[in-house]
Amino acid sequence: MRQILAVVAGLVVLAASACSAPTPPRSAAPSPTPTGPATLPAPTGTHPVGTTALYLKDASRPDPWNLDVDARELKVTLWYPTKQRDGQRAPYMTPKESELALRHLGIGGVPNDTLSGTRTNAVKGAEPAGRKLPLVVLSPGFTNPMSTLTSLAEELASRGYVVAGIDHTYESYATTLPGGRVAECLACDSDTDAGFGTGVVAGRAADVSFVLDELPSKWEGSDVIDRSRIAMVGQSIGGAGAMAAMVKDPRVRAGVEMDGTTYARIPKSGFTRPFMFLGSAQHLPGGRDTSWDRDWKLLTGWKRWLVLTGSEHRSFTDAPLMAGALGITPTADVLPAARAAELTRTYVAAFLDQHLRSRRQPLLDKPSSRYPEVRFCPATCGRS
Repeated sequence: MRQILAVVAGLVVLAASACSAPTPPRSAAPSPTPTGPATLPAPTGTHPVGTTALYLKDASRPDPWNLDVDARELKVTLWYPTKQRDGQRAPYMTPKESELALRHLGIGGVPNDTLSGTRTNAVKGAEPAGRKLPLVVLSPGFTNPMSTLTSLAEELASRGYVVAGIDHTYESYATTLPGGRVAECLACDSDTDAGFGTGVVAGRAADVSFVLDELPSKWEGSDVIDRSRIAMVGQSIGGAGAMAAMVKDPRVRAGVEMDGTTYARIPKSGFTRPFMFLGSAQHLPGGRDTSWDRDWKLLTGWKRWLVLTGSEHRSFTDAPLMAGALGITPTADVLPAARAAELTRTYVAAFLDQHLRSRRQPLLDKPSSRYPEVRFCPATCGRS
């Protein structure tokens, strides 16, 4: 049951303590039957959402995981505002990607293509609309495909952001590359190696810089992007990658870490660009993961440290939304899937609006009666 819940809730690597320092999984009661395909929550912004995918190859460096190739290949999924409301909705993932994810995580009793049936909101191949739009880079947790942050990506695009989500090849259970090639997780057998997390985030920072270099020439819709307004958001080791990318690349003006251990070292002189920690109880001050306590002192610019009561490591992804489709009833004391998605989208969007659009967000100043689950740390969120 513990293994099943890990899958439900997040396509999250609960075994990869080097990357995420996750909360141990909780037990849950299986539903009699799965409920059918999951549906992602509708975006709340004013714009319809379009999406497309790019495939980029960095010939300047070898792949860090596949020693048989001499270039780093990346899949980048883009979400963006569009005027097109009708059209084919983009697939959540391919049937093969769903099969590999369920197989690697030990899920049975549901069709292999269950996750690929998830209903999304973005129109595949729609034409981008707008001008001078801020860009947000998204990076998923270790073993997770980029699709596990689709709900957040669609929300941000509906609010007028261009979102570039990176599948970090060979670091997830499956990434589909041109020609139907499927890259599986070559990094998964190295996650207990000394220095693994530090190496992963350094590689992700390099991936991000390469994508920022290539996007203007490789995406025909890139003229809608304001390249002076770029932020990065990541979950688990993807959030650690956000910190690493900011330290390395000054183009990334602001960042959000969602419930992961930070590995990239901040200069002892301090780091002034805006940064927000958004996490579960394991990231309360003095909790299991002390990296936030360490880095908080070195963040000398605008900063926030928020903890969501009732959340778990997977709560910041789409994974809780998949519970019914996989035939699992989550435990009652865990933040409900729809509420977890609402809180994540609301606070990430507020951060981006404040720091990429210069729109002050009172929501980020103090606790809100509308969102009582959100605790502001370290001053007002002592361990429970």
